[in-house]
Amino acid sequence: MSLLDVLQEKLSGKNVKIVLPEGEDERVLTAATQLQATDYVTPVLLGNKANVEALATEKGLDLSNLEIIDPETSELKAELVEAFVERRKGKATQEQAEQMLKDVNYFGTMLVYTGKAEGLVSGAAHSTGDTVRPALQIIKTKPGVSKTSGIFFMIKDDQQYIFGDCAINPTLEAQDLAEIAIESAKSAQSFGMSPRVAMLSFSTKGSAKSDDVEKVSNAVSLAQEKIKADNLEDIVVDGEFQFDAAIVPEVAAKKAPGAQIQGDANVFVFPSLEAGNIGYKIAQRLGGFDAVGPVLQGLNSPVNDLSRGCSTEDVYNLSIITAAQTLQ
Repeated sequence: MSLLDVLQEKLSGKNVKIVLPEGEDERVLTAATQLQATDYVTPVLLGNKANVEALATEKGLDLSNLEIIDPETSELKAELVEAFVERRKGKATQEQAEQMLKDVNYFGTMLVYTGKAEGLVSGAAHSTGDTVRPALQIIKTKPGVSKTSGIFFMIKDDQQYIFGDCAINPTLEAQDLAEIAIESAKSAQSFGMSPRVAMLSFSTKGSAKSDDVEKVSNAVSLAQEKIKADNLEDIVVDGEFQFDAAIVPEVAAKKAPGAQIQGDANVFVFPSLEAGNIGYKIAQRLGGFDAVGPVLQGLNSPVNDLSRGCSTEDVYNLSIITAAQTLQ
């Protein structure tokens, strides 16, 4: 079964409420009508109701039983403004909060924070910053996690991998890489994978010497210490590896004969955002993999970011993944 088949099976009958702030976007609206017909995701659309209805009529979409909230006129606005002011602890006045909650991403994030929805998917018409900033300010990271990070599920036929961080952090220190390795492994587990995490570099087990290689090597040690201290024995983290040594058993046997991972990694942690972003796009465009994400990890409640070039299918799939994250 594919990842999405597995998740749909897990979510059957759950009707997880997911906020889609960009309800006036045709791709988002179409995906919402498709999700509404399932029993695993209940979409909540944000937008001007008249505009949404006009678009639905134009595209022949059925809005039956679909919840549509207009942040400008919603009866929830006063309650959410009060909760926002309290959450920001003096960093926003009531007037500033009222202004900020006119932004659909802030309004949607407050719906999640106050428990009126369980997750949020945005980014079809907004930048990553527009989607992530409210989540970091309001929902915030889980205890013990210093940074959120973005992973992609790379799927092709029966092959399924996780790549991270490909979306959020431009620069990463050894401690950050170790944290991302553990969080990526936990994400893999929550989606039915047995994580074997390869920490990537241009060196394999000391074959090259540089500060960048040492950073990855240190990250491996920190991650392995965390695994031991927290009894996370189902997680394997090893490195540093060149990509071929992490994915090809014959190469691993030559370059890293004593490594725990012998060309059988399924989670890959890149040493920088630059490397991760380039890597997943190469796999997607030249390798023919579907890239599902970015899926943000480390937050108290799931908020996920679409690409502005996304399709209706991308919105649908990422909504399912976001709903599945709530089951963690």
